[in-house]
Amino acid sequence: MLLYAFSFCYNPLLPKQLEKNDIVQTCHWFERKTSFLGSAPRFPSNLACGKRKNTWSVVTCVAVPQKKATIVQTTSPKTWSPDSWRNMPIKQVPEYPDKDQLEATENRLKKALPLVFSGECRRLKEQLAKVARGEAFVLHGGDCAESFSEFERYGGDNIKDTFTLLIQMSIVLMYGLRRPVVKIGRMAGQFAKPRSSPYEKAKNAELELPSYRGDMINGPEFNAQARIPDPVRMIQAYHQSTATINLLRSLAGGGFLDLNRIHDINLQFVNETPQGKRFLEYANSISDALAFMKSCGIQADSPNTRTPEFCVSHEALLLPYEEALTRYDEETGKYYATSGHFLWVGDRTRQPDCGHVEFLRGIDNPIGIKCGPSLATDDLLRLLDILDPENEPGRVTLIVRVGAGRVAEHLPRFVEEVRKEGRQVVWSCDPMHGNMETSKSGYKTRRFENILAEVKEFYEIHRQLDSYPGGIHLEMTGQNVTECIGGMMELEESQLSQRYESPCDPRLNASQSLELAFLLSELFRKSL
Repeated sequence: MLLYAFSFCYNPLLPKQLEKNDIVQTCHWFERKTSFLGSAPRFPSNLACGKRKNTWSVVTCVAVPQKKATIVQTTSPKTWSPDSWRNMPIKQVPEYPDKDQLEATENRLKKALPLVFSGECRRLKEQLAKVARGEAFVLHGGDCAESFSEFERYGGDNIKDTFTLLIQMSIVLMYGLRRPVVKIGRMAGQFAKPRSSPYEKAKNAELELPSYRGDMINGPEFNAQARIPDPVRMIQAYHQSTATINLLRSLAGGGFLDLNRIHDINLQFVNETPQGKRFLEYANSISDALAFMKSCGIQADSPNTRTPEFCVSHEALLLPYEEALTRYDEETGKYYATSGHFLWVGDRTRQPDCGHVEFLRGIDNPIGIKCGPSLATDDLLRLLDILDPENEPGRVTLIVRVGAGRVAEHLPRFVEEVRKEGRQVVWSCDPMHGNMETSKSGYKTRRFENILAEVKEFYEIHRQLDSYPGGIHLEMTGQNVTECIGGMMELEESQLSQRYESPCDPRLNASQSLELAFLLSELFRKSL
């Protein structure tokens, strides 16, 4: 017997109020085998379910505008389409005053070339599967939010410097961990940011305006006009992402970071720092090892030493942009978000019954889930049921962000329940978002000591639970900014104003990032 659940959900992106003649009923079938270790499937409490022959079937009838009722059957257990998220409740999506302009922008992007290709996404998933098995490590880093103005000011040098820094960090980690390092940049799409409040004030001022939500949505300038959401910004973000990916492909494939020229892989202003000098020692050791291999007749110029693999990622926040760049892959019969290789759902938008999770469940890219202190264990398991019904290694990365001093409170319950369900996931530590504070001068900042403390706690809890801490997720830049306090360079709160460039959250600078890589490498190496 089938039972029915009817849901009519508010969504601010619908072009008009639904009328009776616009409504069609679409049946969404959900069929799921019993869970991997025999525990019962988890469904939202508002769904009615009927059990028959060891399967679960649910029919949901939803109201949608007729022009959006494009239904495509995918390998996902219930019907999904790139626009099915529009039928769900949704958070952190702006109200665009000009709906016609929004629709025109979406149509332009639907005709645009993909930024990444499905085969690259599958390759990344294979690499992340190795991380899930404890055979590799993932380094994930880049800007809090990419900026139109910073791109124009640096002319691409900021991208080159952050890329170079990530490669340096990966070399340090590979040297210490004796494992391959999967390299993913928060680049070429990280233009939208969720905000804790819809309004914000200027530093030490009373004037309040709508919050800045990233250059893809509105402007950082503190005036009313700049804060109006403008859909045309999605086009500029797409073009900048295209330029960024072209530059990254050229850097990765053009011999710029050939390990046989490892002494050239260093940022100029880091050279004279303790971290830069220490990296030079690593470079000397690697050069000696490559020379020894050559003298033994062993090939030392393979593609792995000459061309580093590098992928791009961002938070899948602005779903009109993501939907418009979603493409069907004829070879596999699956959908891919071609806006980036890896997408994640944030701590503020990971509700199992809402639009962001609905969108991510239908694409075949590897995806991440931000796991903060407010995430209930049962909701985490429901998310895994929805987003990874086949328990595919490399599909899901759980990015834990709870704050220094709170890891022991939350990480064990995540790890133990996920393991109990037999799930194969990547465990990554985001030591940035749980350690934010506001300085006396009004700048948002983070303390290096707290970032390091959370990483150490994350590693130690995994060691105690006999689990593998497979990655780190950082907000960082290759520029010599002054946004985070501390580190070996002993940046003080009074120095924040010297070069605070982030329009959103503070980033580790190059020296602090490299220092963290050395400390993390030493921490892991002790257990080898």
